Amino acid sequence: MSTAAGSAELIEKLNAALGWEMRAMTMYAHFAAYVGGIHRLHLKPYFEAEATESVGHGNLVRGAIVKLGGVAVTDRDPAPIAHTTDYKAMLDEALKTETRAAQAYGAILAMEGLDEELADSLETILFDEERAVEELSRLLT
Repeated sequence: MSTAAGSAELIEKLNAALGWEMRAMTMYAHFAAYVGGIHRLHLKPYFEAEATESVGHGNLVRGAIVKLGGVAVTDRDPAPIAHTTDYKAMLDEALKTETRAAQAYGAILAMEGLDEELADSLETILFDEERAVEELSRLLT
């Protein structure tokens, strides 16, 4: 970004995305622990993999914030995480989270003046988020 104001806005948006990644990590780890019954066989590993993916995304975003001279947030997005053992409620919550994360990355990628390396990394993350939205939508049908 060429201006201090543009960099500040980018850091703010990256921090919002980081907050969603930290929320997703917590949510998926929580759901992996609480999913039960026959659905546990498939959803526990799925939730664990998504939690791990969120850690990776968060690390990438955090690194970008540091590279830009910003201060990365250490708190997750404050949107509440439903405590439930209902697998459909878990999947619905996951869909909302992935949709919101995809929107956050889409907004960042729409900004002018992103450096190519950051844009490429964020496009990869956006693809992962969109893939998750599609997969969760299919699981809920």
